[in-house]
Amino acid sequence: MIAPATLRKLARANGTPLFVVDRRELRRNYDQFRKHMPRVQVYYAVKANSHPEIVRAFFEMGASFDVASMPEFLTVHENIKGLPPKERQTFIWDKIIYANPIKANETLAQLDQYKPLVTFDNLDEIRKIARHAPRAGLILRIKVPNTGSIVELSSKFGAAPSEAVDLIEAARNAGLAVEGLSFHVGSQCTNWENYVQALAISAAVFAEAADRGFDKMNVLDVGGGFPAPYDDTVHPFRELARKLNVELDRLFPPEIQILAEPGRFLVATSATLVAEVIGKAVRDGKVCYYINDGIYSTFSGILFDHCQYRIRAFKRGATRISAVFGPTCDALDVVSQAEELPDLDLGDLVYSRNVGAYTVASATCFNGMPSPIFAFVG
Repeated sequence: MIAPATLRKLARANGTPLFVVDRRELRRNYDQFRKHMPRVQVYYAVKANSHPEIVRAFFEMGASFDVASMPEFLTVHENIKGLPPKERQTFIWDKIIYANPIKANETLAQLDQYKPLVTFDNLDEIRKIARHAPRAGLILRIKVPNTGSIVELSSKFGAAPSEAVDLIEAARNAGLAVEGLSFHVGSQCTNWENYVQALAISAAVFAEAADRGFDKMNVLDVGGGFPAPYDDTVHPFRELARKLNVELDRLFPPEIQILAEPGRFLVATSATLVAEVIGKAVRDGKVCYYINDGIYSTFSGILFDHCQYRIRAFKRGATRISAVFGPTCDALDVVSQAEELPDLDLGDLVYSRNVGAYTVASATCFNGMPSPIFAFVG
């Protein structure tokens, strides 16, 4: 955790709003995942935070990558530094998965030269891949329970388990190679039974596929959803890992390669935002502070990710319930209606921790407000 004194020093040197990323926390999170799930290859979900420095950091740690768009693919492609051409091509084949089940024809045509792994979940996607990216390896995404996850995904993606083997057969008949299965239990999944049920469903699909002669699949991608410790209600990752390891070893023989796509878990706790109080008013008896970052920038996760980020003051003193608003002219730009803050003056700084995931990633440039400045430590 970056000390408040360090945050203030960085803000004085760089200006605000300032998005401070701690590389040490990235390493700690990556090492924790690898320690507690040693069988699982980490494919960092670039969508969580696609800053090139973060991509490079995970590449240097040995991570693979999950991308969901060509810009994300190219970000990884451009930041796997130091690899000779042949090794670079091998890395792209083996360590990047395009995990968006629905892809534009133009995207597939661009991807085909790299012979990537791509996900699919329906017949029309099979036809598109066969026409535009026939050299791709396929991973079938199946629908699994998302109960209790903060962001539910099963209503948008995933083939019904009952139709899974029919889709595998259709892909094989189209001349495509189906390498395995994937699923996603929903983002910030604190209901661990989602994973247990998903693994059981996947094992049943593998068994049915083998019974019908499709026994060469050797990849299981367990997706993302691994919860970040935003507060004390989230149980330690090691407890989830212990449960998953038992099920993985029970249901899937050693020759099945296990992938995972953690994003939030790896980056959420790595970043802190420092912002400046640029306005102050009293409305209906409540003190209201206006800061130079808001819903349309780093705090976009309040809307798009269903998260709440606590605002803290560097200044000490008696506190009172205060409202915090972003800098735009939009009434939607509300960071919080109830923060315990001391009496702040214009120019004072505040900060918010655990903003590394799905914040700047979903930010806009509404009102022409500037994006935060990035600073890296550690």
